[in-house]
Amino acid sequence: MSFRIGFAKDIHQLVEGRPLILGTITIPSNKGEKAHSDGDVLIHAIVEAIFGALGVGDLGTFFPDTDSKYKDADSSLFLIKANDLLAERGYKISNIDTSIELETPKLRPYIEKMKVSLARLLNIDSSQISVKAGTNEKMDAVGKGEAVVAFATVLLEKE
Repeated sequence: MSFRIGFAKDIHQLVEGRPLILGTITIPSNKGEKAHSDGDVLIHAIVEAIFGALGVGDLGTFFPDTDSKYKDADSSLFLIKANDLLAERGYKISNIDTSIELETPKLRPYIEKMKVSLARLLNIDSSQISVKAGTNEKMDAVGKGEAVVAFATVLLEKE
């Protein structure tokens, strides 16, 4: 198989007293992700999409929230592991398309920083990553400021 595609979604509650981290970038906010790790939903969605494309399981398979060594872990470590695994399997990233849903704060000023940081971790060009952001128009948990969700699609190609 020369191409493989993966899709994933990650969602976390937003709570006071935690940092809001998206694509390795800490976003100024009075709420952040409630999670076992640092809660970076964007990285979590990308990692799960990579694992899905490879057919090897999900985030919990590799980094269970029952393991104390992942407590408050930097999610970039998860992304590096996923990237190493796809290389071991003889694949490379063709492109990644993502979308973040968050009512506030606005993410436009941080999107390019996210792309550059993610590309650096994955050893690809930032033009291979799309990060989009939107609100839920005050509807559901995201719209009420209670949650943040990220979606990711990744296209892998055989090296």
